[in-house]
Formats: sequence, C-alpha cells, structure tokens
Amino acid sequence: MKLTHTLLTLAILSLAPTANAADAIATVNGKAIKQSVYDFIAKDAAAKGQKVDAQVREAIIAKLIDSELVYQEAQKLGLDKQADYIAREELARRELLTNTYLQDYVKKHPISDADTKAAYEQYKKAYGEKEFSAMHILVKTEAEAKDIIAQLGKGGDFAKIAKEKSLDPGSKDKGGDLGWFSPATMVKPFSDVVANLIKGGISQSPVQTQFGWHVIKMVDTRVAQPLPYDKVKDGLQKNLQQRNLEKMMAELHSKAKIEADK
Repeated sequence: MKLTHTLLTLAILSLAPTANAADAIATVNGKAIKQSVYDFIAKDAAAKGQKVDAQVREAIIAKLIDSELVYQEAQKLGLDKQADYIAREELARRELLTNTYLQDYVKKHPISDADTKAAYEQYKKAYGEKEFSAMHILVKTEAEAKDIIAQLGKGGDFAKIAKEKSLDPGSKDKGGDLGWFSPATMVKPFSDVVANLIKGGISQSPVQTQFGWHVIKMVDTRVAQPLPYDKVKDGLQKNLQQRNLEKMMAELHSKAKIEADK
C-alpha cells in the first residue's frame, strides 16, 4: 500500500494550532493531531482514486504520528530556529499559497468552448494548406554541406550520405527522412526552402538554421491534414490558460511598485 503524501505537506500541516481533545484523531506526548488534518489527507487520497478503508485510515494515522514524533524531536533540538529552516519554511508556505491562488484563478477563469474552437481555427490556419515529406542532411559547416551537394550532383545516394554524415539523431538512421510535416513546425529558413522545392528536388545551396547547415531533398507534398479538434483540444485549452495566467501576471506587475537590487 502506498500513500502519496510528501513530507512537506505533513510538515506544513504539523504547524497547525494545537487541537482540542474533541477534534483530535490521536495525541503524541499530549500534542493533539487534528481530525481536520486526517480529513484533508483522506480526501486527497480519495481524489486520486485510492479507497480509504480501515487499513488506509490506520496507515494515514500512523504516518501522522511518525511525523509528529520527528517534528517534536526537531523542536527539542532547536532545528526550527535555524536560519535555513526558517527560510525553507517561508518558501514552503509561499509556494503553497501561491499554488492555491493559481488553482483558484484557473477555476474561476475557465476556457470556453468558443475560445477553444477559435484557437483551433488559428491552429489550422497556421498549419498551412500543404504538408511536406522531406529528407535532410545536417552538418556543422557550410563547406561540408556544399561538398555533399556536389556529391549528390554526381549521383550520390542521399540516404546513404545522411546515415554516414548527418548530425540529426532523429532522422540520421532513417536516411535523413523527416516524414510528413507542416511548414509551421519547422524553423523558417528550412520551411521556406522546402516550400520552393519541386518533388525530388535537392537544395542547391546549403540552408543555415540555428542547428547547423542543411541539405534538403523534397520527397512529396499533399493536402494538409491537421489533427482533428478532439486530438488537440486539451493542448489548446492549456495554451489558452497559460496565456490567461501570463496576462494576470502582467496585470499584477503593472499595478505593483517593485524595487529590486540589480
């Protein structure tokens, strides 16, 4: 049996005011462990799909008792007075309250179906009308790329050269094959060249990106096939929610007077 409660959670809960006997689920050296603390842990376990039966109840109480014993010993040693502990305690409380606020904000600002569908239309627009199937060989220098282009011009085998020289671990063993992709998913210098190549064509000049120098071969094109709405809905909603959070943070910054040492 596994209970997924962190020491941080137990430590923070241990800082709660002493409970009276009526509200205690156990006592340790006269210090009561609150029923409300047990209820919180049991509720969290149930929310994660765990059945809170008598055995689990005993395990939760045992863990709380163990935590309280260690907590009391730490107090006896004065560990709660150490500077590092005080700083960590403050950060833990700050993080807990910050996360609670963010969760509350997300709950109060849900993403509507209309907004999600509008984002999907933008996704399809950015995806483009065509998809490409291409191969590439990635090398460190322009000179290497030019040499490969010269070899291909003399009848060199693109896939063989890619396996021997390409630095792209994702396509190297596949002979440089990138499969089908939308131009929007590639860096612009790469997608611009691909879009202007004919079927079977090879770039006659090296293409530079932040990854290095590419030699590209167009394999084929087809009408774009963006993922259906149901497949990207969750991701779109997360992106929209992230934008909401970024907007909220920008508003907090704009209303605050902030001074910080450089």
